[in-house]
Amino acid sequence: MKIIQTQTLRGPNYWSIRRSKLILLRLDLEELAERPSDTIPGFYSSLVAVLPSLEEHYCSPGCKGGFLSRVREGTMMGHILEHVALELQTLAGMPVGFGRTRETATPGIYQVAIEYQVETAGRYAARAALRLCQSIVETGIYPQVELDRDLHDLVELRNEAAQGASTEALVKEAESMGIPWMHLETCDLFQFGYGKYQKRVQAALTSHSNILGVELACDKEKTKKILASMGVPVPLGMTIYSFNELAAAIDRLDGYPIVIKPLNGNHGRGITIDIRDWEHAEIGYDRAREVSAGVIVEHFYQGSDHRILVVNHKVVAVAERVPAHVVGDGVTTIAALVERENQDPRRGNGHDNMLTTIELDDSTAEMLRRQGVSLDTILPAQQVCYLRATANLSTGGIAIDRTDEIHPETLWMAERVSRIIGLDVAGIDVITTDITKTLSEADGTIVEVNAAPGLRMHIAPSQGVGRNVAAPILQMLFPPGAPTRIPIVAVTGTNGKTTTTRLIAHIFSQVYDNVGFTTTDGIYVSNRLIEKGDTTGPQSAQIILQDPTVDIAILETARGGILRSGLAFQQCDVGVILNVAADHLGLGGIETIEQLAKVKGVIAESVHPEGYAVLNADDHRVAAMADKVPGKVAYFSMDADCPLVRSHVRRGGIAAVYTDGYLTILQQDWVHRVEKVELVPLTLGGRAPFMIANALAASLAAFVQGVNIEHIRAGLRSFRASVQQTPGRMNLFNLGRYHVLIDYAHNPAGYAAVGSFVKNWTGPTIGVIGGPGDRRDEDLIELGRLSATFFERIAIKEDDDTRGRAWGEVAELIVQGIEQVAIDTKALVPHSILLNEAEAIEWALDNAPEHGLVTIFPDNVSRAIALIMARNPIIEDPTAVVLVEVPPTVAPTMEPLVEAIAINNNGKLSVK
Repeated sequence: MKIIQTQTLRGPNYWSIRRSKLILLRLDLEELAERPSDTIPGFYSSLVAVLPSLEEHYCSPGCKGGFLSRVREGTMMGHILEHVALELQTLAGMPVGFGRTRETATPGIYQVAIEYQVETAGRYAARAALRLCQSIVETGIYPQVELDRDLHDLVELRNEAAQGASTEALVKEAESMGIPWMHLETCDLFQFGYGKYQKRVQAALTSHSNILGVELACDKEKTKKILASMGVPVPLGMTIYSFNELAAAIDRLDGYPIVIKPLNGNHGRGITIDIRDWEHAEIGYDRAREVSAGVIVEHFYQGSDHRILVVNHKVVAVAERVPAHVVGDGVTTIAALVERENQDPRRGNGHDNMLTTIELDDSTAEMLRRQGVSLDTILPAQQVCYLRATANLSTGGIAIDRTDEIHPETLWMAERVSRIIGLDVAGIDVITTDITKTLSEADGTIVEVNAAPGLRMHIAPSQGVGRNVAAPILQMLFPPGAPTRIPIVAVTGTNGKTTTTRLIAHIFSQVYDNVGFTTTDGIYVSNRLIEKGDTTGPQSAQIILQDPTVDIAILETARGGILRSGLAFQQCDVGVILNVAADHLGLGGIETIEQLAKVKGVIAESVHPEGYAVLNADDHRVAAMADKVPGKVAYFSMDADCPLVRSHVRRGGIAAVYTDGYLTILQQDWVHRVEKVELVPLTLGGRAPFMIANALAASLAAFVQGVNIEHIRAGLRSFRASVQQTPGRMNLFNLGRYHVLIDYAHNPAGYAAVGSFVKNWTGPTIGVIGGPGDRRDEDLIELGRLSATFFERIAIKEDDDTRGRAWGEVAELIVQGIEQVAIDTKALVPHSILLNEAEAIEWALDNAPEHGLVTIFPDNVSRAIALIMARNPIIEDPTAVVLVEVPPTVAPTMEPLVEAIAINNNGKLSVK
């Protein structure tokens, strides 16, 4: 048994829409392919002995112990590995429960989908599950030491991936508020929202944070000075930069007790409090200098340490911070009490846990010395022994919620301080003997103002009520009613995706300033190419969603990206599914058209409840997706009398149809004539039916997203199947004696669509054809068969990359298809094999007949276009708009002479 391939799915995918974080394995059972679990001696009892908690797995029986009953009765090892991997993660503190196991078309090869919380842990759990199952099969046991090591490693991976209590709280709150988020790993920021509505955070530092306020808060001396000048009580003190200044500074404070701390520091590092003699003043100075060149010497105020959290200039939480300590029981040493305290599951290293592990060091020894005890001392019952002088949680302290106890005047002052310093999120440290009294009454003072304060003490205090402090931060970033996401239009299908995506983007550019879109040609923002290449996967989509200039995202979404990683988004506003036809079958575990339809259907199932799925009513597999759409459905059809469309409209639905030569949108009793097809350049004068269907889908997608008919019409009229706007998609060139058509069709459905145009050509036709080497034999034969039905001569070439096939193998299969047609028609279409694509194109152009059409299905679109441009094609545009300057009063007299006429505000006449 071995794992052949491991993939990580991070968004809605073929296996699950909602529980979309999955590890996908391609598993070869090898010698276990024909051995279900009930045929392996002792397997069941050994598995239960190692992981008795598998009893909690329901599985298909739907009851406790259901999975184990499947193991006892006999199930395949892929299914068992799935459940073991889930259980290992759960035992390591990452509860997960979703999994799927399916055998592929290759006997003994399985696909296993396993849910994860932490990607690295999910991958590890899969490998560990394989080791565990293999060991039981081979030896009958899995040593406890191995299981303990697996669980330890999984816990370590969980801790390494933890984002910290503050970030985690913000992410969870964003999810509860329906705000999309993503981790910008290159700069370790978190983005909430999409496109131009996004906000970024790093812990409690937000995109609203004022850089001047942050810089001021980081300079404790300047902070203290400005607060003092505004009448805020702050400690008496000064900043020194050399040891020689220390004695004078202490004298100016009228002696001890004092506090010494670094000028630039955080998390309690380098701070020494309650210093009462010169010896400890020297120690405190050295400790502070290890952190900062500048050292603050202040009067020490008696009282408890409190943190007041202010968000958007409103106090949202107050916590008393108590230094790390232990409480005696009369029988245990201080060292043992510390060890016991550190076993609290809430404690851990760094800021990722709710409490921090208590470390014993020189500061601890000094604190114990002051109290007259040592680590070996046994404290009387209930006696408190402090282990740190400072109350920071990062040094093992605890927090007690005091939000409901703070005096109103102190609350007012804290909010005023946040405005004085200029912080959107501020942690204000107050020393006071009684938080319920005013600072003046309790001899209190504000000792520090912190930018990016930690949130964990308020979220989960050791005592008192936890406060949801993430909510006010997100409400500050996104006030009620403020948008959090730009509209997302996702486009998928077997054929027409790129053209339709570009057309939709062009229509939306009539109403949006910055349209971002992804295609097989590249990533575009405001019609500018950002990155060239096939960019139809989730990584490319994320570039658009992360761009703060983008108003709307139009995302071509291909099969490959969905299978490899899932979608880049959880929900889209409009999901367009054009068609489903045989293509890429046999790749990625997708063997049938029905399975391919399920892949494409991921888009339909990811539509927002208030959004629309735009479905092709003429494709029964696409139309059937309506049953799983969580939002609304709109249909498009080339048949105005389509029964599905008619019944849908009668029920109040929206549809787009091709009728009486017009692109038409139907909405209840309304009939919107969008545009005459022959005036839509993309349709090549109405001679390309599949382009009409693409135009219907694009118009409908824009309409349901709120674009008015006038803007849709303007977009349709100004979009052309040109090298500039749709390279490689129905590009027609006039070379004088003949025309050349380039289209990137590479599957039978695509060939058939182009063929519908070729059949309408009045002159002779030549085809330059080929196919990708990774397609099935029957698909390549079909390309030849189809080509023989609409071309009069054929040149067969091969792609530069044969994708694993021998050179010439694809061509031979295509020839088989051509010969099949000859059997039926008794006439063999003349054909030549010219394997080099450039040579085949040149041959076709050299031998093009008068008034003929040369159709090229290229592998390399840019190379094919370059070969044509080298022959100086005639630049013509039958639907060009010519602008001439004429007085507005002349326009009416010209109306009978032109097809369309419009006058703009400058008196310019637009004549078609």
